Amino acid sequence: MWFGILGETWARHDDGTEVPLGGPARRALLALLLIGPGGVVPAEQLAEEIEPAGAVSAHALQSQVSRLRTALGPAAPIERVGAGYRIAVPQEAVDAARFEALAAEGRAALTAGDPARAAAELRRALELWRGPALAGLADRSESARAAAARLEEARLAALEDRIEAELLLGEHRSAVPELRELTDRHPLRERPAGLSWTTASTSSKRRPR
Repeated sequence: MWFGILGETWARHDDGTEVPLGGPARRALLALLLIGPGGVVPAEQLAEEIEPAGAVSAHALQSQVSRLRTALGPAAPIERVGAGYRIAVPQEAVDAARFEALAAEGRAALTAGDPARAAAELRRALELWRGPALAGLADRSESARAAAARLEEARLAALEDRIEAELLLGEHRSAVPELRELTDRHPLRERPAGLSWTTASTSSKRRPR
């Protein structure tokens, strides 16, 4: 089974069919468990954050856990561990974990002087994004908000890496407009400004006199 939190939360079987998760509370519950796959999330935290209206009772939380267990089946068991719950799935089953792994591989290739491989890995990483991370949950859950901010920072860093790799490959026609847009949207980020300056300087030196 595969899971997504880079956008709205979803779960899919291996054949691509989507799992009917039910209402917002169940999706929020799944998303909170998927932020750290295999890690235990305190039941008190889940009870406080799964409903937009506020904390739910322990009984209501148990009911939502039971329904989510039924929807996911044995392929993604939700286990009670001490005073919390965890979802027993491998990290690579979650799009956010795959994104981070691919982005790390891309950065390593860029550092090693292999921009072609770096660009390919970083494109694969960025294609996993379908919208804001933990969409619909980050605005009301403190833990989701922190995770979404961390993932967004990782996305921007991967985008900068990919643009740098494409510039090194001479793909200026596609990379430069995206770099300008990134610089306009994030004027305080140093790296896009540095890449823009380097690109402008290189273009100036190449321009015939």
